[in-house]
Amino acid sequence: MSGIFENIKLALRGIFTHKMRSFLTMLGIIIGIASIIAIVSTIKGTNEQIKNNLVGAGTNTVNVSLYSGGYEVEFSYRAVPDGISPVSDETIAQIEELDDVVSVARYVKRAYADGIVSASASLQGGSVYGVDGAYFETVGLAVVKGRPFTARDYEHFSKVCVLDKTAAKTLFSGEDPIGRVVEISATPYTVVGIVDTDSQFQPVIESIQDYYTYYTDKSGTVYITLASWPELYQFDEPETVAVRASSTDSMTQVGQKTAELLNTANGLTEESEYSYKADDLLEQARQLQELSNSTNSMLIWIAGISLIVGGIGVMNIMLVSVTERTREIGLKKALGAKRRLILGQFLTEAAVLTGIGGIVGVAIGIGLAYIIHFVAGVPVAISAPAIVVSVLFSTVVGLIFGLLPSVKAARLDPIEALRYE
Repeated sequence: MSGIFENIKLALRGIFTHKMRSFLTMLGIIIGIASIIAIVSTIKGTNEQIKNNLVGAGTNTVNVSLYSGGYEVEFSYRAVPDGISPVSDETIAQIEELDDVVSVARYVKRAYADGIVSASASLQGGSVYGVDGAYFETVGLAVVKGRPFTARDYEHFSKVCVLDKTAAKTLFSGEDPIGRVVEISATPYTVVGIVDTDSQFQPVIESIQDYYTYYTDKSGTVYITLASWPELYQFDEPETVAVRASSTDSMTQVGQKTAELLNTANGLTEESEYSYKADDLLEQARQLQELSNSTNSMLIWIAGISLIVGGIGVMNIMLVSVTERTREIGLKKALGAKRRLILGQFLTEAAVLTGIGGIVGVAIGIGLAYIIHFVAGVPVAISAPAIVVSVLFSTVVGLIFGLLPSVKAARLDPIEALRYE
């Protein structure tokens, strides 16, 4: 062990004795490691942004909807299919008993509803949702003014509605909407509350592709009770189930099991025209991350070329060092130094040289990542494993490319080395 520390001490002394030569030797390693750290940091940051944008602000809610031919069924222009019933209380109870399920809600919707008007304005392109009593809590909405729906509203099919903030602002121009009337398809509904998200999460939009990927309707939403829905639209309309999972990682499994229960309850199979499917947001995130990774992996390989160039530089300078220190090597061998001692000394010098280069490269790479973030707005996330691997890899590069000069030094004939001028 003491021999290793002695070799490291000698290596550091040699590096600081020839500062400029050592720096130029390490430059290829520094550039390669810095490039890889910066690229990996932007990849990780982009992947975290993709996941956060799709999954949202931590509500962990999965929507399980009726699909046909790979597309979600829109009942704005389709009749209720035969044999598919609204979700029963028994099925809801079975879903609630699944592992990692926090809460469950039922709802129906018209994504682009016509005829939503107040006394002075209309809600163009707005949405109407018919929801049950658990909906707001399940999807992470909180009543910020007025009240939510009550059991009495459901029992008496009350013509009451709740607005989100966008709908309230559009329909009432900032005035207090509580107690005012909103007409939906010429049917009057009294506004009893306003809801907003529990946390003000917004997806980060940095490109036109991000806009199309993460865009959601911002025209506003009107919520009515699920009990009063048939008076506006259709009776016995199949419902979508919103399931809140206990964690982000359990969303996929919870969604799949919920879809299985709904399909079983309606006798639907893979061969059926209709089937329930979950919105697998994590899978969407993974697909986008894979696309990002495949693009950036090429950049990592290109950056890796500079490590090879740096390794060749290390080999070159170590060969020069062996030539310069031929008499020193001959003297050590004449005094009884064995081959493995000489080999270890030069291998340690090469490893220390590239190891220092790796550490400097990591520091520059982290700084470069943050410069890219501030200049270009690209998200970054520093990866601790990438830092450790980079430093170890740079050290391994030194060992590999320092092997030939070290072997050459170890094989020198002591008499010939002492005669070398």
